[in-house]
Amino acid sequence: MKKISVLVPCYNEEENVIPMSEALTVLFREQLPQYDYEVVFIDNCSTDTTREKLKMICRGDSKIKAILNAKNFGQFNSPYYGMLQTTGDCVICLCCDFQDPVELIPKFIEEWEKGYKIVCGVKTQSEENKFVRFLRTCYYKAIKKMSDVEQIEHFTGFGLYDRSFIEVLRDLKDPTPFLRGIVAELGPKRKDIPYTQAKRRAGKTHNNWYSLYDAAMLSFTSYTKIGLRIATIGGFIISMISFLIAIVYLILKLIHWNTFQAGIAPILLGIFFFGSLQLFFIGLVGEYIMSMNTRIMNRPLVVEEERLNF
Repeated sequence: MKKISVLVPCYNEEENVIPMSEALTVLFREQLPQYDYEVVFIDNCSTDTTREKLKMICRGDSKIKAILNAKNFGQFNSPYYGMLQTTGDCVICLCCDFQDPVELIPKFIEEWEKGYKIVCGVKTQSEENKFVRFLRTCYYKAIKKMSDVEQIEHFTGFGLYDRSFIEVLRDLKDPTPFLRGIVAELGPKRKDIPYTQAKRRAGKTHNNWYSLYDAAMLSFTSYTKIGLRIATIGGFIISMISFLIAIVYLILKLIHWNTFQAGIAPILLGIFFFGSLQLFFIGLVGEYIMSMNTRIMNRPLVVEEERLNF
């Protein structure tokens, strides 16, 4: 009998963990009785009653397991680490807030049985804020054009991963894994399944502008070179233009020594323009260096505080 693992990352999801565990249990018992299964919750150091509820759920069902992190290790490390702790022939990763539809799991498994090693849930529509949706679309379009690696638009990690791919993830030893990019870059035979992202069942999202920026910069520094190339080429072009303007000013001054007045305004504008340009590219280079520094330190993905039902 094949075994299906379902990984559910959570953080402050006290209103959702019990309904999610019940929904998954009913799904496997009623629609997928031919499979063995395990449900693994990985809690990223919740500050509400999520952990107490997870302990209660685990006491009542041995097929439901939980990993309790010692600290909050971020939105990328925790799910990635959790996937490596599963034991099934494939792993299905979905969020605890019900924005990833549980009903798609049978479809994922059906495609997996056809031979696909990865089945991705791709958001074709969403009930989230339309402005945020627009920004996400712009980001995906931009990163897709700038990256040498194929990028999957509106893919958040919701999907099914064969055990063979999980072993690839295990061998990477990447301390700052960006699963969406890794799937696009290293993933074998893949099937994309469209779905409409629902609103959260309960609670509020923990994503903010900083976390979205962090995700964008992680993918940008991991899968594109264009930022550094723009800095190099742009710096060269602007330096040439500046040199030509300086020559023109010098010639005009030599020809019209007594009448030509350059004034202080062009100097001030030039200083502010080039200063801001330098700060921008210094910050951009800093993002690349920070990404490299994190990888060089090679810290563990997650430090566990407790395991339940393993």
